[in-house]
Amino acid sequence: MQRVVSFVIPVKDEAASLDELADRIVDSMSREHPADGIEILFIDDGSTDGSWAVMQSIAERLPGIAGAIRFRRNMGKALALEAGFRASRGDIVFTMDADLQDDPKEISRFLEKLEQGFDLVSGWKRTRHDPLSKTLPSKIFNGVTSKLTGVKLNDFNCGFKCYRREVIENIRLYGEMHRYIPVLASDLGYRVGEIEVEHHPRVHGKSKYGWERYVRGFIDLVTVLATTRWLAKPGHLFGGVGVILGLAGSASLVYLFIVWLGGGPPIGGRPLLTFGVLTMVASLQMLSLGIIAEFFVRSSPIDIGKYISSHSGVSQDAAQLMQKKDVQ
Repeated sequence: MQRVVSFVIPVKDEAASLDELADRIVDSMSREHPADGIEILFIDDGSTDGSWAVMQSIAERLPGIAGAIRFRRNMGKALALEAGFRASRGDIVFTMDADLQDDPKEISRFLEKLEQGFDLVSGWKRTRHDPLSKTLPSKIFNGVTSKLTGVKLNDFNCGFKCYRREVIENIRLYGEMHRYIPVLASDLGYRVGEIEVEHHPRVHGKSKYGWERYVRGFIDLVTVLATTRWLAKPGHLFGGVGVILGLAGSASLVYLFIVWLGGGPPIGGRPLLTFGVLTMVASLQMLSLGIIAEFFVRSSPIDIGKYISSHSGVSQDAAQLMQKKDVQ
């Protein structure tokens, strides 16, 4: 059976580059992978510059290869990718930006890396043709994300990625979660790799992202850490915070008690007393929240099927139960 390679491309006001991008993808695949089927899906994320008309013309010019999905308004890159993932039919799925800064000639290198046993391959724009106002925050963001999540990638922000089908079927995107797909995939046990890719200067249009994306990104980083590292043990997260607060509050109150016993000045109006009491109260609240969260985890089913890649010596009925049903 012919393997199908899909390309999911979110678009926001990139009308000038779409025709060339589609042609370069088709040319690269036709020359280097003629045995593979090609699917190109554009997702119009609320464009106002005529991008939708260009996508429609590409779909008519490349029937059976190109298609397009249109949002009524701008919904964000994560939801655009989610829509493309659900609509795609490829065994292998690429994501690319629509601004021609990602080069389709790199496709073969991604597929070669995938064949080495990886399930997700992410691009690394080691040499970027962007202003310092973008590269410096990105470098800090990538370093912090790699350190906190334990996923050793240099460029989480790179939109040029390649996935095996099963990876995208087990991940759901929202908010700014598209930046953390490698983290979500790694948490499910998929092998994540990285290759350096050439990054071209932007020729058409302008960047759609500003400093605010890093604020949203760091908020979602906290969400990712909570839903991956502590998903099955929320008591450790809330309880850990509660213990830290409790130790700080206890230390403050013990210090004030020693001062009071030693005949020091009155402690009733000291800010440290207020701090100690508040942190102790917060500590009890966090510990209580952790216990309540543990009750929810224990009473909710765990979708164990998404962690299973294959099985051997297991009955068909048992395999279907693991793959399709929740296990308490």
